[in-house]
Amino acid sequence: MWIVDSPNTRILAPSAIALGNFDGLHLGHQTVLQPIFQDEPAYPTVVSFTPHPREFFTGEKWQLLTPLGEKVEVLENLGVKQLVLLPFSAQLASLTPLAFVEQILVEKLQAKSISVGQDFRFGYRRQGTAEDLLQIASQFNIKVEIVGLKNCGAGRISSSLIRQALAAGNVEQAGQMLGRPYSLTGRVVVGQQLGRTLGFHTANLQVPPEKLLPRLGVYCGWVPLDGSRLPAVMNIGYRPTIEGKTISVEIHLLDWSGNVYDRILTMDLVQFLRPEQKFNSLDRLKNQIEIDCDRSRLILTSVTDNS
Repeated sequence: MWIVDSPNTRILAPSAIALGNFDGLHLGHQTVLQPIFQDEPAYPTVVSFTPHPREFFTGEKWQLLTPLGEKVEVLENLGVKQLVLLPFSAQLASLTPLAFVEQILVEKLQAKSISVGQDFRFGYRRQGTAEDLLQIASQFNIKVEIVGLKNCGAGRISSSLIRQALAAGNVEQAGQMLGRPYSLTGRVVVGQQLGRTLGFHTANLQVPPEKLLPRLGVYCGWVPLDGSRLPAVMNIGYRPTIEGKTISVEIHLLDWSGNVYDRILTMDLVQFLRPEQKFNSLDRLKNQIEIDCDRSRLILTSVTDNS
C-alpha cells in the first residue's frame, strides 16, 4: 500500500477517497470503505489525520485502537491501495469546508469520488456536515456517497463504544464491533524473568505506547506463530505481588516452549479472566496462574469446537 505522510510524497491519482479518522477500522468504518472499490480506475484511498484531531485540540496523547502499523496492515488486507495522512495542524483546522474541499480534496488528492459516514464533520470548528460535503463537491463534479450508521446489539458501532467495552474488559463485544478480535502486537523484550522462577515462561511484549490497552487483568487468546495458532494467557498490569511500578504486557504460551525473544508477536484477545490482584506470596500467585491456564484451555477449546 502506498503511504503518503509528507507534502513531498507523490499522490496516486485519480483517487476514490474514504475520509475520516478510522481509528479501529471497525465494521462501521469498513462500510464507509466499500464504495471506494467500485470506482475504477481511481485508486482506492483512505484519507486520515495525524495526529488524531482530539490529541491536537486537547494537547494530550490520545491512545489509539489501531496505531499506524496496525492500521496499515488492516487496510492492506481490505484491499486499500493508498493511505494519505494529513498533518492535523492549526492551518488545517482553520480551513473552511469550501477551502478544505478545494485545497485538499481537489488540488492535492484529485478526488474522483468521496465516501463518508453519515455523522462526518469537517472544516473550521467542524462546521461542515456530510450534506455540505455533497453540495460543495458537486461543484467540482466529484461524487459523494454518504453511508448510513451501522448498528450491533449494543447500539451504534463506534470507536467510543469499543473503547467503553475494552475499559470494562469486554473484549468479546469489542471484537463483534471490530469484525475481528482486539489484538495487542509488539516486540518481545527481556523482562525480569520472574515467570521462569514460577515455572511459567513469559514473553514481555513491548506494545506501542500509543496503543489503547484494555482493562488491566488476565486474558486468554490466540497467538499466531510460525503457521500455527497457539493458545495463550496474557497479563496486563503492574504486577502488584512483586511491587511493579510500570504496566507490563506478558504472554504465556500454553503447552509450548521455544525462544521468541526479539520477535514480533500478536495476541488476539478472546476473553477476560479476572482483574489484576496482589497475592500474599509467590506460591499463591503460582497457584492462581495454574488456575488461569487451566481455565484458558477450557475456554479456547470450547471456542475451537464451536467455530
